[in-house]
Amino acid sequence: MLYILALPLLIYLSFKQKYKHSIPSRFFLFNNKPFKDEEAIWFHVCSLGEARALKPILNLIKNQKVNITTTTQTGQAEAKKYDAEVRYLPYEMFLPFWIKKQKMLVVLEAEFWYMLFIIASNKGSRVILLNARISERSAKKYLQFAWFYKKMLSRAEMIYAQSEADKNRFLALGAKNIQVIGNIKLAGEIKKTKTYKKLDVEVIVAGSTHPTEEESVLKAFVEYKKQSDAKLIIVPRHPERFEEVYKLMEQYSSIHQLTLSKFSDTKDFSTDMILVDAMGELNNIYAISDIAILCGAFKDDVGGHNPLEPAFFGCKIITGKHFFHQKELFKYVHHVQYVESDEIHKALRYAKDLPPSMVEESIDLKPLEKLFS
Repeated sequence: MLYILALPLLIYLSFKQKYKHSIPSRFFLFNNKPFKDEEAIWFHVCSLGEARALKPILNLIKNQKVNITTTTQTGQAEAKKYDAEVRYLPYEMFLPFWIKKQKMLVVLEAEFWYMLFIIASNKGSRVILLNARISERSAKKYLQFAWFYKKMLSRAEMIYAQSEADKNRFLALGAKNIQVIGNIKLAGEIKKTKTYKKLDVEVIVAGSTHPTEEESVLKAFVEYKKQSDAKLIIVPRHPERFEEVYKLMEQYSSIHQLTLSKFSDTKDFSTDMILVDAMGELNNIYAISDIAILCGAFKDDVGGHNPLEPAFFGCKIITGKHFFHQKELFKYVHHVQYVESDEIHKALRYAKDLPPSMVEESIDLKPLEKLFS
């Protein structure tokens, strides 16, 4: 009934750039045939970060057939870089008819879909949770429906948790067979795809920005620019927001007499402010930046983004206090400033006296080698 009621909205959203592939595939099964190979290992991930995290795992199973499902278009684009069959995960209503038996279903992080677990298990697939996590905020909600999650998690043969805290939250929900191995994102290879010349001035990058965060960064930069010869590079999280963010940057450049350019137009960094309106460039930008304002944590509804990449390239990291989805990763990153959105200017000034952020690695892949052997 909900599906039928939602049809007008789904059709409307299908015309938006962000959903033009995912909604037709997930909710109408357009170009989204079931996987056939019963001996394949099927990975399900949500979006870009989880899809990237698969790389060290797939290196362990190079000789095995791999299938991948994703939820978002960015995750889908990343998954297609692997030697695997890639699909969108259909809406739960379709799963009883869509899922075929696989050797194993490996679900990453917090993709807890009841029908996915139940139907895959009933079809004869082993169900494994990998890099499993439950944030402190989510745990309180989950515990209100502990009976439901206990039933769902009972279908998981093994749960490989990110931390002891995650393990305890799974235990509280009635889950069994839990092993802590750390966060597999620590095992991923971080690299740049292009090399840009390091600039002679201080470079600040605002990475993976979300609505309202760009304005906070721009306000801080305008104040900081009065005291320092610096450049600001903004990299929005979602490509459909490029034009919206550029218009906001135009307002600030006009009022404060700052030069502005789009990366796609100039491919250089000669102006005071640059909008990176291209995908896959963030690591390349981190590599030439001095300070990274890591966004997604200045709002209370996103949960932060991966700090390993800016830390790997030696950026001094400034981020918000709402990084609940990345709490485990931040445990391994040192020299980070955690501030509110109205404190970014102050953090930029303090950054001059701080060392670059750094990563302390900790991950054990041996249990996974045994699992996939």
